[in-house]
Amino acid sequence: MMDPTTDNAGQTGDPGNARAALEALRAEIAKAVVGQDPAVTGLVVALLCRGHVLLEGVPGVAKTLLVRALASALELDTKRVQFTPDLMPSDVTGSLVYDTRTAEFSFQPGPVFTNLLLADEINRTPPKTQSSLLEAMEERQVTVDGTPRPLPDPFLVAATQNPVEYEGTYPLPEAQLDRFLLKLTIPLPSREDEINVLTRHAEGFNPRDLHAAGVRPVAGPAALEAARSAVAKTAVSPEITAYVVDICRATRESPSLTLGVSPRGATALLATSRAWAWLTGRDYVIPDDVKALALPTLRHRVQLRPEAEMEGVTADSVINAILAHVPVPR
Repeated sequence: MMDPTTDNAGQTGDPGNARAALEALRAEIAKAVVGQDPAVTGLVVALLCRGHVLLEGVPGVAKTLLVRALASALELDTKRVQFTPDLMPSDVTGSLVYDTRTAEFSFQPGPVFTNLLLADEINRTPPKTQSSLLEAMEERQVTVDGTPRPLPDPFLVAATQNPVEYEGTYPLPEAQLDRFLLKLTIPLPSREDEINVLTRHAEGFNPRDLHAAGVRPVAGPAALEAARSAVAKTAVSPEITAYVVDICRATRESPSLTLGVSPRGATALLATSRAWAWLTGRDYVIPDDVKALALPTLRHRVQLRPEAEMEGVTADSVINAILAHVPVPR
């Protein structure tokens, strides 16, 4: 792993150095967040695939802090929107404002015009405002008064939400969920990690001051672009492609599901598997890469039958059963 303090860590365009810079993210984020390596990896995979991430967990498990630490370690512009029941779509995308001096309307960009948008508690706002992100997430642009306005590159939406069984929430519609490349669940920390968290706070850690915590940029746009180019060259054999298709088709035939994974979901699983393969140091995809990314890539793209849900069946358990059943290519 490269030294996180290297001055040009974020400027390298070499794929090997880019991989080392992205690996160094874990060390930087660990200065602020304890024990969330899978979520950090998921966010990096989403950046490599030009995708978006939905983070789900109960309040107080450092979902917001995780995204803020990632932005600080990546040297990217970031903005935060606190989603509330009275938030309007224009509060996110921007709006036309009348200038009395020029007697003309001018566009005032909203917080969506950034590299990393933290959509905090996205399920606390009604569907109309949730849907205001659909065009931005899919087309990488915002249309106001008929004029499309491109968003910067890279652009990633990292949305947080509390589990839907909590009061005062609005479950995300299927069209919105399908725009997220990954859904990452943030668990409660282990006893050891929680002791570590409290020890840090007792020693003066301030989660609102990441600079004081020592979080430094280790990767920038050049490293990210070099990494994306390398991921695009990661080889995928016909057998792996067929394996991904078989997994997704099996979800459509599962008796526990009313909605299986669409072809878009299959494309997403192939993309995330390639990114994971590259991050682990290979230039080709193996079945274990597909298995590693199947849950976060597919769990939000399926819908359980009510009777299955009442029996305690979960999306994760259905996908795990499918992974155990579908033949693995050699």
